[in-house]
Amino acid sequence: MPRPGPITVLVYHPDEVQTYARLVRAPRGRVRVRTAASAQEAVPHVEEMDVLYAWGFPTQLLPRARRLRWVQVMGAGVDRFLDAPFPPNVALTRAEGIFGPWMAEYTLGWLLWTTQRMEAFRAAQRARRWEPASPSLLRGRTLGLLGLGSVGRAVARVARAFAMRVVGINRSGQRVPEAERVYRRAGLREILGQSDYLVLALPLTPETRGLIGEAELRAMRPEAWLVNIGRGPLVQEDALLRALHERWIAGAILDVFPQEPLPPEHPLWGMANVVVTPHISGPSEAAEIAPIFNDNLRRFLQGRALRGRVDVRRGY
Repeated sequence: MPRPGPITVLVYHPDEVQTYARLVRAPRGRVRVRTAASAQEAVPHVEEMDVLYAWGFPTQLLPRARRLRWVQVMGAGVDRFLDAPFPPNVALTRAEGIFGPWMAEYTLGWLLWTTQRMEAFRAAQRARRWEPASPSLLRGRTLGLLGLGSVGRAVARVARAFAMRVVGINRSGQRVPEAERVYRRAGLREILGQSDYLVLALPLTPETRGLIGEAELRAMRPEAWLVNIGRGPLVQEDALLRALHERWIAGAILDVFPQEPLPPEHPLWGMANVVVTPHISGPSEAAEIAPIFNDNLRRFLQGRALRGRVDVRRGY
């Protein structure tokens, strides 16, 4: 519950803080909005903030945030906040329901890149060579989805529109209408052996960290592609590099990495069977996230349950 009198919301973002702050909608006289784009700018507001609206935050300041009661993350992933030294009883919420369409189009766009031979045709065009070659179809291929939350189900819906077969894993094994079959974690090997494309759409938790290692990559088909739109540490990077170099799998489409930005000297940059994109599959757009925050802000002021609340013990 917020305290009597006006509460203080600190909007923190290193690049677009004013854009996010302008979109905050709150009853006049009940909310003070403060902004910060750096740790130095945040210092004067840390002790007065009741609410933090941020993508990330300098964790060394949090022990001083004794009034803090709620953190709204400007994204779907909250792993950077899970071990943060918050005061007791702080609610953590994430942005839900807006990233699925972005990430579905990203995923299917790159899957089509593999079947429609786009790289080869563009290279031939640049060389002014007429080189007929038949594309292949996604139709009938199997998409394996690790993670069937809102993002995974959005990917599944688009994949099914291309007549792909969709199988997946979630924590409970409970069926979802977007997938032909759903497994628990114990069914991972079965999915690996079926999938022409394996898409990782999981949150990063102690349970999922390093989920895909050497044994899992060797269990995949030699013609399969790995697509990671979740978090980089879901995959054991040394094993992935070996798998790509030795062609245990056909290739990988990677939007997330254990270290970001990916260092210029990293071997992934130079691999012909790898696509590297700079963590853009689910972009955070201020105008899309603002309604989520504003709805939760009204709920917070009214003492109602917040949407998108994270179970910190589970990590999502």
